[in-house]
Amino acid sequence: MQPITNTRQKMTDSTVQFLEIFTQSWQNNTFVKMTFSNYKGEETTLKNLYAKKILLKDQPKLSFTYRYQTNDIVKNYGFEEGLEIIKKYSGFQHFRIHYLFTTELDMHLEYFSAHKVLLKQKPPSLQKTPTLSHDKKKKRAISPEGKAYLHALKITDEAGKVYKNAQDKYRQINHYLELLRPLMAELPGRETTKIYDMGAGKGYLTFALYDYLSEVLKMSVEVTGIEYREDLVGLCNQIAQKSGFEHLSFGQGTIEHFPIEEAHILIALHACDTATDEAIYRGISLGADLIVVAPCCHKQIRRELEKHTVSNELDFLVQYGIFLERQAEMLTDGLRALILEYFGYKTKVMEFISDAHTPKNVMLIGAKKLSISEEEKAVILEKIKQSKAYFGVGYHHLERLLEI
Repeated sequence: MQPITNTRQKMTDSTVQFLEIFTQSWQNNTFVKMTFSNYKGEETTLKNLYAKKILLKDQPKLSFTYRYQTNDIVKNYGFEEGLEIIKKYSGFQHFRIHYLFTTELDMHLEYFSAHKVLLKQKPPSLQKTPTLSHDKKKKRAISPEGKAYLHALKITDEAGKVYKNAQDKYRQINHYLELLRPLMAELPGRETTKIYDMGAGKGYLTFALYDYLSEVLKMSVEVTGIEYREDLVGLCNQIAQKSGFEHLSFGQGTIEHFPIEEAHILIALHACDTATDEAIYRGISLGADLIVVAPCCHKQIRRELEKHTVSNELDFLVQYGIFLERQAEMLTDGLRALILEYFGYKTKVMEFISDAHTPKNVMLIGAKKLSISEEEKAVILEKIKQSKAYFGVGYHHLERLLEI
């Protein structure tokens, strides 16, 4: 990128002095930050501009945050190029107010006209320069060090360092726990919370959840991972024993038929098509406090859309295969959310980012409320009925399971 030179107007003496002090603060490492406000330029949605010093690959850079009306854009420059950016946006026709903060002084530069400029100097309001690291070490829900299960699952080496090819999986694990953390705080107080993870697979998330709840949050929990493949069940039980996780176990079976007497939290991630409905059905039937699913595949409703073609103002969307697939996904999970509400669950829908080998999925969360009135249930039931009729859906599998 070529340097930008401010040629629209000759800089005032105050502006030159302001820039000289900024340059000195950069050179003697006393610069903290700079803010620009009261923008009068041609970029109609630009509101503010902020600058700070960062280290990027061990090189000092000026990091600019362009604050627009609806979004922020961050750009990093070397000092000389950054100085030209500051010159470009200075002046009566651009940002009229500038604040420079250093550890030695604060400066206020304000333009009242093209030639009338105010420059004030005050004692420093900030005594220390901030941490310069651009890539701050993010605090994770669980750290990788000393985790036998992460090593056994080939996420880390023996020293607890995350393998390069497992970084996505490690981030996914922590993202998952961060999503669940605030939900756990809202659960009813229990002596022991019983959790079932349906379709646990190799147990990455099941192990991490147990570790986080029992070791970090110090909750008394019993966690059971359910998996159909016997070899994975055996492997996960071995890892749980070696990790000293006394109240974590894995059982062989299906979501539909595995025997469960009591469940406070029921989880099913990436259960295919109607298996997600089976999981929600079991959670509702057991009166679980929390139901968490990340659906995968939505074939049942897609077949309904293909079978019962309807004419309405949105029918043009479903003539394209990719739109039909997305419509099926939204409709399936939208109806699931309504059905959860009908049975007294407060629902949330959010994006659950999975690992590199699985596409992004929606996470559907139902937290049981104290009660729901018959009037509220009637309204929800009518909404379900109207939605099905509008899109040409004969039935939803979860409806049939719950007999509504």
